[in-house]
Amino acid sequence: METKLAGRRVLVFGAGKSGIAADELLEKAGALVTLYDGNTKLDRETVREKLAEGSSARIVLGELPDELLERTDLTVISPGVPLDLPDVVRIKDKGIPIWSEIELAYAAEKGSVLAITGTNGKTTTTTLLGEIMKYHSKCGTEPLTEDVFVVGNIGTPYTLSADKTSGKSVTVAEISSFQLETIHSFRPRVSAITNITPDHLNRHHTMEEYIRVKERIAENQTGEDACVLNYEDEVLRAFGQDLHVPVLFFSSRRMLEEGLCLNGDMIEYHHEGTVTEIVSRKEMHLPGLHNAENVMTAAGMALCFGVPAGEIADVCRSFRAVEHRIEYVAEKGGVVYYNDSKGTNPDAAIKAVEAMDRPTVLLAGGYDKNSTYEEWIATFLGRVKALVLIGQTKGKIAEAAARCGFEPVYTADTFEEAFDRCVKEAASGDAVLLSPACASWDMFPNYEERGRLFKEMVNKLP
Repeated sequence: METKLAGRRVLVFGAGKSGIAADELLEKAGALVTLYDGNTKLDRETVREKLAEGSSARIVLGELPDELLERTDLTVISPGVPLDLPDVVRIKDKGIPIWSEIELAYAAEKGSVLAITGTNGKTTTTTLLGEIMKYHSKCGTEPLTEDVFVVGNIGTPYTLSADKTSGKSVTVAEISSFQLETIHSFRPRVSAITNITPDHLNRHHTMEEYIRVKERIAENQTGEDACVLNYEDEVLRAFGQDLHVPVLFFSSRRMLEEGLCLNGDMIEYHHEGTVTEIVSRKEMHLPGLHNAENVMTAAGMALCFGVPAGEIADVCRSFRAVEHRIEYVAEKGGVVYYNDSKGTNPDAAIKAVEAMDRPTVLLAGGYDKNSTYEEWIATFLGRVKALVLIGQTKGKIAEAAARCGFEPVYTADTFEEAFDRCVKEAASGDAVLLSPACASWDMFPNYEERGRLFKEMVNKLP
């Protein structure tokens, strides 16, 4: 890595969590770093305090000077920075290479990478696969592995662990479309795309561009690698049939001659005429058909890497849902409360609604990502007894509900007011589900804060 970056003048664009982590890795590699952020409300000393001790990075806030770009050899861009931002366009026009944070981390990677993308299911799949690989590393079976790092969009920047990897380590990475926009050599040993449904169209503008970026995860893979894809996703089925990489399909709706299938409640692996039972849904602690698909994705990736089916089954039986994803919170007054704050688009929220097995009061709404909501509302029949809306999208969703003939719909100005309405509408035997179908950025810094507040409010109920 030193030969690639030592002495190079690198602009890190974005002074958030990923930018700070990128600076640390770059400085370790001997690069000369300038950390830039266009947010004029940031304080230079506050940013400096977040940098590693002894950092020599220059900090530039506000306007991006032309003279700085004249002295820049490489830009590392944070995932939250759109590529059509005027300053980013200036960088591209000057011919300065732009790397994503995962491209930077991959330059330091010494082990194997297992990478997951997709619209929904990424976090659960990544967390489960991380647990499978950790268990495998302790079992001492082939292929022998040592350290396991779980990184990426899941919360820990890849750049924080990349220089700690070894020839026998495994990095399990959740990769977003934002991160895939600017890869160059990133090549996972096993990749997976869980599904593709409309999301982030305010960033990618068209569905075609969103699909193209997601499919880049397999762009640099070869015949020695593997890609796990959802057969029931028409886009991915077509992609897999033309892919130059060995493909393992999974399906929750039909039997496949080769691949992972759901036969009743049993997840099976069909390969070369042999059927291997992996795990039954009845043995798992993950509700909903979508979670069976998440398990098949993780299991398929582990199988492609060489992990024995028995080890995969052991972990699947003990694994529980990740925080903020159809997470059981508590039962109060006979009402069960679920936190699905990570349901930040309509397709994810559909899966949460479909996982409910009792009449449900649904709390939804938030930041508008140019989504449509009619398909989501169509799943309410026989499941959702009342809809409570907050945030930027509350009017848009209420209008969609009226067009679909769904009622009752309530709107609220604050999260607290909305929560109180949910409690009032729910009776013993019902569920209250926070599954917003929208991002959190209009009212919260992230979906985690939204979910934590919901859980705090539930736990304060008598």
